[in-house]
Amino acid sequence: MIIEPRMRGFICLTAHPNGCAQNIKNQIQYVKSKGAINGAKKVLVIGASTGFGMASRISSAFGCGASTIGVYFEKPASEGKTASPGWYNTAAFEKEAHAAGLYAKSINGDAFSNEIKQKVVDLIKADLGQIDLIIYSLASPVRTNPVTGITHRSVLKPIGSKFTNKTVDFHAGKVSDISIDPCNEEDIANTVAVMGGDDWEMWMDLLKKENLLAPKATTVAYSYIGPSLTEAVYRKGTIGRAKDHLEKTAFTISDKLKDLGGKAYVSVNKALVTQASSAIPVIPLYISLLYKIMKRDGTHEGCIEQIQRLYSQRLYTGGAVPTDTEGRIRIDDWELNPKVQEEVLNLWDIATTENLLEISDLEGYRSDFYNLFGFKIGGVDYTVDSNEMVDVPGLV
Repeated sequence: MIIEPRMRGFICLTAHPNGCAQNIKNQIQYVKSKGAINGAKKVLVIGASTGFGMASRISSAFGCGASTIGVYFEKPASEGKTASPGWYNTAAFEKEAHAAGLYAKSINGDAFSNEIKQKVVDLIKADLGQIDLIIYSLASPVRTNPVTGITHRSVLKPIGSKFTNKTVDFHAGKVSDISIDPCNEEDIANTVAVMGGDDWEMWMDLLKKENLLAPKATTVAYSYIGPSLTEAVYRKGTIGRAKDHLEKTAFTISDKLKDLGGKAYVSVNKALVTQASSAIPVIPLYISLLYKIMKRDGTHEGCIEQIQRLYSQRLYTGGAVPTDTEGRIRIDDWELNPKVQEEVLNLWDIATTENLLEISDLEGYRSDFYNLFGFKIGGVDYTVDSNEMVDVPGLV
């Protein structure tokens, strides 16, 4: 079938298998070009199929030469209907990993559930014995707590007062004002239940209980802080409360890993185009302006560049892992450079529909968005028939 992008709001309803495959190959080539990393050799990535999670799996496998298990929740194709992009990403990654002689298997299902956790435990026991790096990179808006059975839904809302600021419809390029009403206490509790550290801690407790953590095992969860522009709706809003909880959980997990010599970290990453960030008001406009400046300065990074730098310049330098005063790894340092943020603020003040293409990298934002679904990738012929029915070779 000829596969074209079909949009509904900030979501693309189709994905291109060949485009996704080429995107993965490009990321693998980047990691290989940067040289070998003396890092983890047996890696579990929870939330492994897109964005920072997939970049972590690629960096582990093709940077460190690691065996990897990926956990994700993706939709396979049916006749005439494409799979989700994460399905095609994983299929491409595992094909390349197997060709390189690397162990790579996957489990598809709800990572919040006890059933999937147990399936992962059984696979580690059967194939790898113990794990030395666990990446936690889930980005789901809904979680059913396996203990209580309660389903929680996260919300993106400010705390205390209404938030009003600029945003952009990145498809149309229209700048407008948006207002978001403040949350209530239940909203905060639900968002923390979904996006906080509770599930991360459950995973680590289970892996330790089953003796699946290697000596000096490390676990890393991903977070974001961002600039003053977005803090009312993000870092000081409901999501920020969840991120605060995630970061506190790192200390709790580290205490539990002391007897193994292990450690838990939160890595604060750069603002990037993801399916999740595209849905957050204000963020697409901010990223479009940020990209313009960072690309000009030669400091722009995508997911794969960020995670390769996390591995090679933070986690596996041979010395102590550098952290801020809150114990967090910071690879958002180039984004939050004061000079960069001053320029973003100046552009933000003058941004309009009429001048946006001139003062921002809106086209770069759009391109990155399409790339998430395998579209607009260089070297791919989108005019030819593509087979939507793609298997994941290591699916358990």
